[in-house]
Amino acid sequence: MMIHPAEEIEKALEILNLPKLISKADIKKQFRFMAKKNHPDVGGDPQKMEELNHAYKILMKYIEEFRYTFDAQEISKQFPGANHAQQFKP
Repeated sequence: MMIHPAEEIEKALEILNLPKLISKADIKKQFRFMAKKNHPDVGGDPQKMEELNHAYKILMKYIEEFRYTFDAQEISKQFPGANHAQQFKP
């Protein structure tokens, strides 16, 4: 089962503890701040660092290719077919 892009982005924002309206620079700054605290080289959890890396990658990909806002309406505009199958469920 595929995760809806909006859900994936929501989760990434939660992992990095970021609001929905954010700049690219703010994402980088928050990622670096959290990475310094959670990196395995400084006694952090490797699993948490992997989550941070994945969340960062998702948000930066979205911001590079689409928009600077992460609200559900904007995400659904960028992925119009994501809810298509949901329309036909009983």
